[in-house]
Amino acid sequence: MKRKTLDPKAQARRAALSALKRARRAADRAGVELSDWEGEFLGSVAQRVAAYGRAFADPDKGAPGQALSARQGVKLKEIAAKAKGKPRKGLRPSRRSLSRAPQDDESS
Repeated sequence: MKRKTLDPKAQARRAALSALKRARRAADRAGVELSDWEGEFLGSVAQRVAAYGRAFADPDKGAPGQALSARQGVKLKEIAAKAKGKPRKGLRPSRRSLSRAPQDDESS
């Protein structure tokens, strides 16, 4: 059986497009209302990935072989979690602040 050599950039492009479609479908199936911004984000990123192979122009914002920047990937995960009904994580206290016990100001 002859195998095709797969282009990593094409694989990243297909993976990004399918992730965007999955997020939108999951929101539609669950009946979750996406905000105007989220809907526009999914549409515009999908258009840019389809047209250019990636959705960001600045090479410092993402890995060379990836179709989405790091920030776009985070936002996509947040939208997918919202579609699944998971609460938004938000800001959490750091481990360092959790390991410290509150100090009482006891002066003798």
